Amino acid sequence: MAALAVVRDLREHWAPASAEELERFETDVLSGFVLARASAGLADGTIRGDVGHLDQIRTWYGRPLWDMEPADADVYFGKVLRHSPSGTRLGRSQALSTYFMFLELRHKVEIHRMTGRVVECPIDEMNRPRGAKDAQLRIPPSEPEIGTLFTGWGGELAT
Repeated sequence: MAALAVVRDLREHWAPASAEELERFETDVLSGFVLARASAGLADGTIRGDVGHLDQIRTWYGRPLWDMEPADADVYFGKVLRHSPSGTRLGRSQALSTYFMFLELRHKVEIHRMTGRVVECPIDEMNRPRGAKDAQLRIPPSEPEIGTLFTGWGGELAT
């Protein structure tokens, strides 16, 4: 026969980490993010770009990024970056979304245990910057198209 037990809300029972522990953990998490992206085969320049975006957001925010909420992202993308090029807003948004995917997949339990917060990406359907930065498929020209190009170019060179 099963005994009855009191069910407690885990959000009320967590041991907060010290500022030093959180700082070390934040550094370790970012290092793990870099390693995970490298193991996925991303180029060093791409990883460096994402880390640069995250560093700029972190500098503005002044706290670990896992504390960000949609209202914070609204202010950052809607006011701070309002007049920045769309590519900048999109790049930062994508870097932040990817970082939060990493946090949710690998560290949500630890972050909850250390801070009492449940990790959730602050970029949502309402504040996601418009545009797409997906790689474009480049189809090489056909032989007849190459012939037309060089025939036309040759004719222009003669004149």
